[in-house]
Amino acid sequence: MDEMLAISALQHYAYCPRQYALIHVEQVWSENRFTAEGRILHKRVDAAEPEQRGTTRFERGVSVMSRRLGLIGKLDLLEIESGAPTKFTPVEYKRGKPKTEDWDRVQLCAQALCIEEMRDIQVKEGAIWYWEVRQRVTVEIDRSLREITAAIIDQARELLVQGRTPPPTRHRKRCRACSLADICQPHRFRNDRSGDYVTRLFEE
Repeated sequence: MDEMLAISALQHYAYCPRQYALIHVEQVWSENRFTAEGRILHKRVDAAEPEQRGTTRFERGVSVMSRRLGLIGKLDLLEIESGAPTKFTPVEYKRGKPKTEDWDRVQLCAQALCIEEMRDIQVKEGAIWYWEVRQRVTVEIDRSLREITAAIIDQARELLVQGRTPPPTRHRKRCRACSLADICQPHRFRNDRSGDYVTRLFEE
């Protein structure tokens, strides 16, 4: 593919297509407490040295890519457990807490798909470590999650190619924690009647 899509961008799209477009199409960024804490957390994780515990090796900041899907990114942590066959488990670190939505799981699944292509293996599960609650959640890389992730990849790439910024998400609670709320101005856009028109255009 001509342009590689950042794996982290998939989480942005799954959370809010408008946020994704502001960051990856319009190249806009703003930081708040949540993004600052997340950045510091990832910096600490990336700075840690590789280590061996028993039969498992822990590699940090591992670069991955998929030419087939046009994805590129970096793993927070890759656990490599010796055996027949060797088991590869991607681990993603998040500052918040577990969510019912698939935003974080989509990002993790995309990482697994890259590992599968690079190593010619099957990754059956990954994990997400949530810093706020100090909880590790195991994520099964099953058929359903793979299909959801594939759809998100296609939709995110299409929006990037179109170069358009869609209207604000209808899930208003998501705007409260978004660092781009002042730039996005979702309430102002929703009060504008033209917002409904634009929304219909994207739905057609």
